Order: sequence, then C-alpha cells, then structure tokens
Amino acid sequence: MAAISLRKIEETAPALVGPYRTAGISLRKHGLDDLRAAVYLVIDHSGSMRPYYQDGSVQALADRVLGLAAHLDDDGRVPVVFFSTDIDAVTDIALDGHEGRIEEIAAGLGHMGKTSYHLAMDAVIDHYLDSGATAPALVVFQTDGGPISKPAAERYLCKAAGLPLFWQFVGFGDPGSRQFEFLRKLDELAVPARRAVDNAGFFHAGQDPRRFPDAELYDHLVGEFPQWLAAAHAAGIVPGRLPAGPPRSS
Repeated sequence: MAAISLRKIEETAPALVGPYRTAGISLRKHGLDDLRAAVYLVIDHSGSMRPYYQDGSVQALADRVLGLAAHLDDDGRVPVVFFSTDIDAVTDIALDGHEGRIEEIAAGLGHMGKTSYHLAMDAVIDHYLDSGATAPALVVFQTDGGPISKPAAERYLCKAAGLPLFWQFVGFGDPGSRQFEFLRKLDELAVPARRAVDNAGFFHAGQDPRRFPDAELYDHLVGEFPQWLAAAHAAGIVPGRLPAGPPRSS
C-alpha cells in the first residue's frame, strides 16, 4: 500500500496523479509496493545545465520524483541538494506547492559553477545521518557530465556503500557523450574489493528529458533497487524485513 493515498494526491497535487499512478505500477512490477524508504533528489546546477532549467526538464524530473516518493514516504516531501562547484542549496520540495518550485529555488542560487559530485554526496550522507533514519534511501542523482574530481566522487561512493543509501544516477544529454564514461565506471566498481555492495546505478534520460516516458523513467529509477536491498540486507546494512518481492508468473 502506498504511503500517501491517491485521494491525498488528488487533493494536494492533482498534476501528479498520472506520474503517481505510473510509479505505483513500476513499484509493483519490481516487488516494492510495500516498501518504505526515504527519497532524495540531487540536482546538477553547473553552467551547462542552464538549458535544462530553462526548458523545464529539471522541474519535470523533480515532479516525477515526488510522484514516486509519495508511494515510499508519508511526509509528502523530498530533500533536494543543488550542487555545482560547491553546495548551492539544501532544501526540499513538497506535494503541496510543487509547481514551479525548482525554478523558484534556482532563481535565487546565483552563479552556476562546475560539477563536484563528492560535495553533493557528502551533503546527502550528512542529511541522512542527521535525520536519525534507519530506513533505506533512494538517492536520485541528476547530472549532465562528469565531476571535476573523479577520485573524490569514487571515494565517497565507496564510503557510502556501508550506509542504507542507493545512488541512482540520471544523465541528461547525449547518451554517446564521453562525459558519462565515469558514471559507467562508478556503476561497475568491483564488489567487495572497492565497496561492500553494489550501491549505484546509471541511465540516460536523453537530450530532451521532458519527453522520457514516465513508465521507463520509473523502471530505471527502481529497477536495481531490489537487488541492492537484498545485498545490503544480507550485509547487515539495511535492517528489518524486506518486501516480499515481485509476483511470480504462473
């Protein structure tokens, strides 16, 4: 059962009814419909991201992440980290008042710098630890290119493998760009030689992310989560009982 009901979505965020329904289908498909988890959104605020703010792609991703989070967490809010050379903002978005929220936040951030993954990762880790949460967390980490410090990003991902955090990287831009080679490397870091469990995934949302279908987006966002949950539970990283898993075909 979803953490927040369809009726509540209809009352507080009617524009998200479609994404909410589609997210529910994907969660059921992957055996996660009874899962409770925190959801984070990390957004690239580097200079090359300007077109994606202007055309609404970042807002569209945030809205769809809210639609997913409503199934997993009952507070109706998603913590958001905006990053470039430094951390530009740590704030949140909510079902109530979500429309135009990303543009509103971004308008007050000022200079769009370079791309420091590790600082954004550190901000998420700090937020999660400070919250006192023990439930697993899905971190949707959006970017349009590689980081200025690859060793630092790799180090932080490996460090975070001992925490109940799964990092789902989402690329905006040309899928064939060499900018994403590092994310492919992060996705394939050795286990257990480099990290306790495989705690990251990566996919492209294309050059026009607004048109990336909801169903495909949600399947990518949660597709690797069950495997991570099982591995992290076996390693003692995620406590408690796990969801029953996807329904078996007859």
